[in-house]
Amino acid sequence: MSTSRNAALFLALGICWGGSFPAIEVGLTELRPLLLGAYRFDLGALVALAYVFWRAEEPMPRSRTDLGAIVVAGLLFVVANIAFLAYGQQYTTGGIASIVYSLNPILTTFFTVWLLDEGSLDARGYVGVLLGIAGVGLVAQPSPSNLGGDTTIGVALVFVAAVAVSFGSVATRWLEPESEALPRTAWGMALGAVLLHALSVVAGEPQPLPTALSPAVVFSLAFLGVFASAIGYAIYFGLLDLLGPFEINLVSYVVPVVATVAGAVILSEPVTPLTVIGFVVVVAGFALVKREAIRRELDGRHW
Repeated sequence: MSTSRNAALFLALGICWGGSFPAIEVGLTELRPLLLGAYRFDLGALVALAYVFWRAEEPMPRSRTDLGAIVVAGLLFVVANIAFLAYGQQYTTGGIASIVYSLNPILTTFFTVWLLDEGSLDARGYVGVLLGIAGVGLVAQPSPSNLGGDTTIGVALVFVAAVAVSFGSVATRWLEPESEALPRTAWGMALGAVLLHALSVVAGEPQPLPTALSPAVVFSLAFLGVFASAIGYAIYFGLLDLLGPFEINLVSYVVPVVATVAGAVILSEPVTPLTVIGFVVVVAGFALVKREAIRRELDGRHW
């Protein structure tokens, strides 16, 4: 596969995932968070499973570790991730939420070191972790007078979503499943959708049918289910095999740019200087945590 095609797919992934943040905001205008996530993954699982049964050599889970990985995907990647992310976006903008979410690679590295005992973090690495958290603090702008304010609550909820995904990534590696990642993810979407529907009913959320929603909300659900979920994950796992985990995780820093620009253009959301500075600080934290990987990538390039 050519470099230009890889770059196009990388950009497409950034657009798919970055666009999900304003799409969630549009969906929340008529749907409660749990039902929004349920409808999203109804569609995402349907498309992903259709693709898996068409292309995958073994679309069904093969072992207990495969089933464990599917449960992790359903509980952490779908239920905990989407529930906290959607609830968080009720209190803050998609741009801010995406910057908080970009802590994912930093948190994943932290959990990998502490839970899998792989690699290590020296003093500069821990400074990088703290920088990432400090960047999120700049975005949230907490103070004693507004600790209970909307932005602070939203940032805290989205941070929990980022922790859930990061921990889920490490837990999946610990399980060492035998099947390919995409079939596991597709089945995890299906499990998560069922659980979100059940939680939505238990929580007493209104249950409007998709046919009762406005065209804008239906379009947002279609984008979330098809592009942000099914196609996004297919691109992600395809590029993961081609580029490796370091380069593909850089998409975490394309996503906030797309989300912030889309939010400003489509939803007229403000972009403050502290939001931009906070994002730069988060990226600096990532650079410190991953400096050895960055050095290896640069040394391996033929300019």
